Amino acid sequence: MRDPAPSRLAYRMNRLMLTPRFRTFLRYGLPVLIVASIGAFWASDTDRREDASDRIAELRRQIQERPEFMVRMMAVEDVTETVAVDIRSILAIDFPQSSFDLDLDAIRAAVETLDAVESAAVQIRGGGVLSIDVTERVPAIIWREAEGLSLLDRDGHRVSTVAMRSDRSDLPLIVGQGAHDAVPEALNLIALSAPIAPRLRGLLRVGERRWDLVLDRDQRIQLPESDPTTALKKVIALDGAQDLLARDIAAIDFRNPRRPVLRLTTGAIDAMTDIELTETRDTLR
Repeated sequence: MRDPAPSRLAYRMNRLMLTPRFRTFLRYGLPVLIVASIGAFWASDTDRREDASDRIAELRRQIQERPEFMVRMMAVEDVTETVAVDIRSILAIDFPQSSFDLDLDAIRAAVETLDAVESAAVQIRGGGVLSIDVTERVPAIIWREAEGLSLLDRDGHRVSTVAMRSDRSDLPLIVGQGAHDAVPEALNLIALSAPIAPRLRGLLRVGERRWDLVLDRDQRIQLPESDPTTALKKVIALDGAQDLLARDIAAIDFRNPRRPVLRLTTGAIDAMTDIELTETRDTLR
């Protein structure tokens, strides 16, 4: 007669089926394991792997080269012709190209390496147009250095070169090593010099720490390293009250604001010497 009690193996299987983790494994883990095993077996054949890779690559190419994803031209907007030519030169993109092959961030970074470009925005517009919207730097001053003349913006960033001073006579001139690092201060001093603007020839950076204002007739206003604006305001006030700069003065030395010094021209010194000699002779008679 057969024993109705379950066998030891059946008992253990029943107990195992009552375990939540085992039931979860049977429901999810076992199918995944079977699929993974089949996939591993299929991928173990080199020819099958290469064929699948070629099929995927071809499918991807067909999708990327669909007409709606193709870029056929580039539009450079809101720039001068020179900057537009420079942008097209550094990018050198052969159209048409798939939009998937264009790295917009890399294109923007390349455009912003140009001196004349302050910022750029790149996007792909409808109709397959690569649009590059550029904000150009505006020249504010000319910097004369050993290598030649450079146009700088208000922050002292180089914009471009210029062949001759007369090509941009509308812009003020700064000279000297390190002058480009103090362009905002130079522009402020130039603005304060408005009452004597017709006589201003430029600003000279001395020792990379202070400014000299160079006027016509070889006159100079030597400003201090600290707070040059206050010193210049005093000079402008003195000139307005006493026509100081109209006199035979070679330089107004305000490097020490507490003890300003007036340096006379050679002609003025000679004239004073002649006067003193005349007065001495008259005294001795």
